[in-house]
Amino acid sequence: MLITVVDIRSPTGVHLGPALVIAPAVTAFFAGPRTTGSVGVLALAAQVVIAVFHGGLTTTNHIVQMITLAVLSALVVSLCVVRERQGQELAQVRSVAEAAQHVLLWPLPEHIGPLRVACLYLAAEEEARIGGDLYAATRTDTGVRVMIGDVRGKGLSAIGEAALLLGAFREAAHQHTTLPALAAALERSVTRYLTDFEPTEEVGERFATTLLMEIPDSDHITRMTSCGHPPPLLLTPGGSAAPLSLHPAPPLGVGLAGPAGYTLDVFTFQPGDTLLLYTDGVTEARDADGAFYPIAERAARWTEHSPETLLSHLRRDLLAHVGGRLGDDAALIALHRTPTTHPGHHPGKTIHADGFRHRP
Repeated sequence: MLITVVDIRSPTGVHLGPALVIAPAVTAFFAGPRTTGSVGVLALAAQVVIAVFHGGLTTTNHIVQMITLAVLSALVVSLCVVRERQGQELAQVRSVAEAAQHVLLWPLPEHIGPLRVACLYLAAEEEARIGGDLYAATRTDTGVRVMIGDVRGKGLSAIGEAALLLGAFREAAHQHTTLPALAAALERSVTRYLTDFEPTEEVGERFATTLLMEIPDSDHITRMTSCGHPPPLLLTPGGSAAPLSLHPAPPLGVGLAGPAGYTLDVFTFQPGDTLLLYTDGVTEARDADGAFYPIAERAARWTEHSPETLLSHLRRDLLAHVGGRLGDDAALIALHRTPTTHPGHHPGKTIHADGFRHRP
């Protein structure tokens, strides 16, 4: 309307009609093909009105302008149709990827046993929404068992091994009484998988770091077995966030045989404390200057918050640190121990397969 009024009131030698193509072009940014086509028709009608007031419809100049406007409007509508179709396909792919992630990474319950739980997954390949980081939790007769892991690689190439490890944990967690035995069972599953599916050019290069955790209902302790995985942080009220001192075994998939090769670390986990588990996609995230993300320092700021709020703050802070996009998949789990009626206390110690060794 503005272009039409200005063109009609302008001198005969001024032609603003070609600018009418702006209307359908701008409409295509926020509307579908039908609305864009309708605006294109209105723009063509405006060109006719301009022609009537400026020399008539039969002039060569106005005929060329109307044909050009009609062709460009049709082109904009065609591009709008293609864009809408691609958008629908992308939305469908994303919904399938999200469904696949939920199949692989079952959402953890907000409460399980004596724990309040929150989890966060950030895929490096944003469109895929899934990758090689994994976590799971299950109830046993005496408490809760949790696993967090990181398959070598990222994105779609690591999904097969992540799916295998999750399935193996969900089954084996109920069949083995100790975490070293559970770790040995997972090692056998991963080894069988790699024997069948590991590419020849990657022999010996496929593995998965894993942290297994057991939290009894009847005592204020936590037991852990690490297979090359970063140690969790123990967050206590008052702003303390300290990494636990573990004795990790090699990652799964490197051929370690039998429970004797795995160490069981035991630590106090009092009501009100929070355990923060994470993958190396968090600790190895770098800012523009190449500095790693200081997770202990940042987590200490929010030790008084709920697990959900803690992870929300860490998510924003981590993405701000890397400039909005991670270079590797990242997963975090926050486990907050709620008050119970069983006030046991166990100083941290390390248990090997052949007995106890107290940690200094």
